[in-house]
Amino acid sequence: MESFIKGMDVSSLKELEELGAKYYKDGQEKELLEILKEYGVNSIRLRLWNDPYSESGVPYGAGTNDLKTTTELAKRVLAKGMGFLLDLHYSDFWADPGKQRIPKAWRGMDVPRLEQAVYEYTRQVLLSLKEHEVFPTMIQVGNELSNGLLWPYGKVPQYDNIARFLNAGIRAVRSVDPDLPVMLHLDNGGNNALYREWFDEFMKRGEEFEVIGLSYYPFWHGTLQDLEDNMHDISARYGKELIVAEVSMGHTMEDYAFYEQLGENERKGMATKPELAAKVEYPMTPQGQSDFMQDFLTRISRVKGTRGFYYWEPGWLPVPGSGWANDEALAYIEEQGPGGNEWANQALFNYRGNALKALDTIRDFVTVQP
Repeated sequence: MESFIKGMDVSSLKELEELGAKYYKDGQEKELLEILKEYGVNSIRLRLWNDPYSESGVPYGAGTNDLKTTTELAKRVLAKGMGFLLDLHYSDFWADPGKQRIPKAWRGMDVPRLEQAVYEYTRQVLLSLKEHEVFPTMIQVGNELSNGLLWPYGKVPQYDNIARFLNAGIRAVRSVDPDLPVMLHLDNGGNNALYREWFDEFMKRGEEFEVIGLSYYPFWHGTLQDLEDNMHDISARYGKELIVAEVSMGHTMEDYAFYEQLGENERKGMATKPELAAKVEYPMTPQGQSDFMQDFLTRISRVKGTRGFYYWEPGWLPVPGSGWANDEALAYIEEQGPGGNEWANQALFNYRGNALKALDTIRDFVTVQP
């Protein structure tokens, strides 16, 4: 495996390319993965949704990351000589602390049947990837598990069921490859109380795993000091390797409605509203983004056991047609719209697809691990 992981999650890439996204380094158009590799990126994270289509077959969008798409992207990643982190959501669409919907095909199952479904699905996915010669170098069993998974049965504080479901996934991984590193991933990386409670509960019940993953977004999850303090504590407390599985920082607060070509009521707009941006001690400018990444990398690499990071969706440009959810997806997750792109100002490319300074910072960073 890689020494210090400089990773990116580019799960939306296939959809973005199909919708016309183009990427440039020094004015020259290149494939996104090629540009990232030139900037020192050595691993790619890809999410996997069970069945991201409506019952009438309409794709949910946001990458529509089914097994076919994930396999295609993984082939491209491995052809570049990069690592591949597989991120299993155990849902048909986004799974995070606000929603962990049971896949449509698993509805009506009780806890023992869900446990078996997790095992069989995890095993089938890995066997398929193995058959296609795109086996991951690490696997996430669940995504942002802070409030559990497979709601309502696996919702915090039902840690017995949470452990049953996750243990089934871990056992399935071991049945295919006993040496594949397993990550368990929470959000809110600056919240030490969350990590202590969740992992204390899991460690009483859980199968062995190798890596604790954290999401850290500075506009939602506290200061860099909060993140570093939490990482020092959980490294010492649990003795696991650590990876910041998701991170980002804005490069502008300029709206991108012009690029999306959506009506005012059809787009949600950027996730980093002004009141959130005001919480961050770095300005949302290309220089501020670069400075943030420098300080972020310095801090996490000081923590014993830190393996690296994955920047979340660095290439999610505001091209027409690419949003976080369409009407069919919103119906599945039972959320109100609108859709549209929430993330374009968090990318490592400007709205026209030009690489930003933070990529130089990532390339040039040398670890100072203890």
